[in-house]
Amino acid sequence: MRLWLMAAVVCLCAVPALAQDKDADGSKDHPMFSRMPGYYIEEYDAQDFSSVELDTDPPRKVEGRYWKITYWLKEGARKAGPVQIARNYTDLMVKRGGKKLVEDVDAGGGATIAQMPINGKNVYLQVYVSNAGDIYDLTVVEEAGMEQNVEFTAMELAKALNDTGSVALHNILFDTGKATLKPESAAALAPVGELLKSDTALKLQIQGHTDNVGQPAANLKLSQDRAAAVRAYLVQTLGIPAARLTTAGFGDTKPVAPNTAEAGRAQNRRVELVKQ
Repeated sequence: MRLWLMAAVVCLCAVPALAQDKDADGSKDHPMFSRMPGYYIEEYDAQDFSSVELDTDPPRKVEGRYWKITYWLKEGARKAGPVQIARNYTDLMVKRGGKKLVEDVDAGGGATIAQMPINGKNVYLQVYVSNAGDIYDLTVVEEAGMEQNVEFTAMELAKALNDTGSVALHNILFDTGKATLKPESAAALAPVGELLKSDTALKLQIQGHTDNVGQPAANLKLSQDRAAAVRAYLVQTLGIPAARLTTAGFGDTKPVAPNTAEAGRAQNRRVELVKQ
């Protein structure tokens, strides 16, 4: 397959003259998968959020927590065959309720891909084996939405409201299935309070939106309660007059992204501010 052929060429050129047989500094196995006996970690990369295009047909783009771990055979260790390596990983996922998406492996090497659902989300695994089993790569993606770390300033909020009349905030976070604001939401709400204090004529409607997980009636109630929780925080904690804030909840009726993957569902779980 396309990516497997590229990986094989790279790996054929990358065999070290003198292997150190020690795991790379700061590296470790993925929490879900142990390594094959006799191998060590040569390269390791873990990211809280990334995007990966799986080598399926057609290619499938997935996003979430990301690991890329490259294992090399220790000097003098017994080598596992490519099919043995690949199936050790993907068969494990199948036994736990997952499924194989791709298997293209022979005695020289190849690629296999599997998917497994966990707690309503998917874990994707790509295994590339090269050099007849001397080297193999694991790429793991745990489906998840990106954590929003950058906040709007009060100035940018004002500009967005003046330009479009509304602004969506994805970094106002709640306990799962509840309308309880998480402490980290304070950073996102601080500039909202700052804006309302600097522009005393501004009135806002606070709108709650959910993804489509759960029953529509429950999602509608949850969105209304979350909008009310934001209003209560602005009034009670930041001192904004209650008369300047109204609320509305729309449940899952106004998605801004497909609800078929966690990345889209994360976009749909939002609070919008609408200028009145």
